[in-house]
Amino acid sequence: MPPEKIVASVPPKTRMVAHIIPGDLSTYIYKTEEDYYKGYQDSYFGLTGKKGGWDCMRHYEILANGCIPLFCVIWDLPPKTMANFPREMITETNKLYVEMAEKEGALVDRSLSEEVKARLNTHIENLLTYTRTHLTTTRAAQNILDSIGAPNTKRILFLSGNLDADYLRCLTLSGFKNLIGAECHDYPKVTHLYDDYTGDFTRHWGGGMTYQKIIKKENRNDEYDSTIEDDIAQHKYDIVVYGSYHRGLPLIDVVTRYYKDKEIVLLCGEDCDVDKDREYHSCPLHKMGLSPELNVFIREQK
Repeated sequence: MPPEKIVASVPPKTRMVAHIIPGDLSTYIYKTEEDYYKGYQDSYFGLTGKKGGWDCMRHYEILANGCIPLFCVIWDLPPKTMANFPREMITETNKLYVEMAEKEGALVDRSLSEEVKARLNTHIENLLTYTRTHLTTTRAAQNILDSIGAPNTKRILFLSGNLDADYLRCLTLSGFKNLIGAECHDYPKVTHLYDDYTGDFTRHWGGGMTYQKIIKKENRNDEYDSTIEDDIAQHKYDIVVYGSYHRGLPLIDVVTRYYKDKEIVLLCGEDCDVDKDREYHSCPLHKMGLSPELNVFIREQK
C-alpha cells in the first residue's frame, strides 16, 4: 500500500463485516476511493480471498483501512506467495471471528461486549503496525534493492512495455519514487500515476482506486526521455527495472549490452493460473532470450 493511504489509528466501527462480498457485483456500490475505504474503516472485518491469484489488492486495502481481512481458506495459501503477509496474525483473527459467530449468532455490533471490541481493536492496531512496517510500496521497493545487494541505489531506470494499469508495476514504481524521487525515471511515463493526470479513471482497472495519481508531478524529469538510449549506454542509472517482463521489454537489447545481469531486475506480477497451459510465474527466461542470471521477483508462486 502507498504509505500515505494507511489510516493513522483504528477507526470507529459500526459494522461487523464490510458490505462488499468479493464476486458479488451487486455489492460493489462504491464510486469513489474515499467511500470505498470508508466501508472498510467502518467495519471490523472485510471479506476477501483468492481471485485470479492469491495476492489481491483488496487484502492490503482492508488492512490499510484498519479492518481485518476475513478469508475462507487462508490455510491454503501457498508458502511462496504473499511471503510477507501476516498470515499467522490473520489466521488468529479469523478463528476469533468463527468463535464469535458460533457464540453470538448474527454478529451484529451491539451484541459484542466491550471486552471483545477491545480485543478486536488490539488485533487491528497490531495489524496496522505490521502493515506500516512491512506492506508499504516503499518497503517493497527497498526489499528489492536489499535483495540484489544494492540498498543505497541512487538512480533507477524503470521500463514498461505496456502502460495499462498493473497493480504490481504501478505500486512498485511509486515505492521507488518514494525512495529516490525523480532519479527513478519511468520510461515511457506511466501518466495515470501522476497527480496532474486528467484522464478518465472509470476506464482503468478497479476505477483507479489506490494507485491513481499517487506520484507528485515534480518527481519526474521529462528531459530524461530525450536521452534515454544515450543514458543507458553511459550507464547513467545504477540499475534497470522492468515493471512486467511478460508485458514487454523495451530497449532490452541496449540494456543487456551495457548492464550486467546483476544490475537488471525483472518483475512478474501475473496470477499463478491466468493460463492453465502456461504458468506465467515460472516462464523460463531462456525461452525469452534472456539470461537466467537476471534478478527476477515473482508475485505468485506455488
